[in-house]
Amino acid sequence: MLKFPSLWIKNATLGDRIANELRLRILENEMKPGDVISENQIAGRYGTSRSPVRDALKALSLDGLIRLERMGAVVQGMDLKDIQELYDVREMIENFAQQRVSKKNVSVLVQKLQQSIDKMELAAKYNDHSEFAYYDLLFHETIVRHADHKRIFNLWSSMKPLIMAVILVTTEQVFSYGSDHVEWVIGKHRTIVRAMQSKDRAVIEKSVNQYFDDSRHTLTESFRPDSSD
Repeated sequence: MLKFPSLWIKNATLGDRIANELRLRILENEMKPGDVISENQIAGRYGTSRSPVRDALKALSLDGLIRLERMGAVVQGMDLKDIQELYDVREMIENFAQQRVSKKNVSVLVQKLQQSIDKMELAAKYNDHSEFAYYDLLFHETIVRHADHKRIFNLWSSMKPLIMAVILVTTEQVFSYGSDHVEWVIGKHRTIVRAMQSKDRAVIEKSVNQYFDDSRHTLTESFRPDSSD
């Protein structure tokens, strides 16, 4: 089973850790739409009170993955359309952020982004899917953070755990295609950096559009109906 990266869960609360695991179980279709989640069963599994479980279920409800009921929840899941809509929002946020940061001196930002790319390359070398996914997300979050727009960043942060879960699933698909495909994915991140350095609005928009067009193809492969059979 997929697991959230160690750096991600380092300071996570128990409720966060439970939510993270349940997200992945739902996205991998281990927990299917219509399945009932019992607070008592989850609490027993983790050896905890029901309070952290309630926190976890509340987070999953905000993701749209479950529907809260009186004594637990019902899994709603995410179909491909739901996930593509999540990426539509990502594309709008990241195009805005990249256009905004390109108007500034991007030298410090580029340095930080290169560090994330280097970490992705290292993770790929050791076939570490989880760390690769973590630094992939960090790359994009670094750009959004540098846009210095509080409401945009709040929107990003509200979706961040779900985005991380989806990236983990798609990273498995990316690695299954072999090292050349992994390097191609890393190269897409270098293209984003060059586009921002160009400070050309049209170049940046084209780079963002191409990145997410490619990502949607991977999403289709990762979340097609028979992908979990």
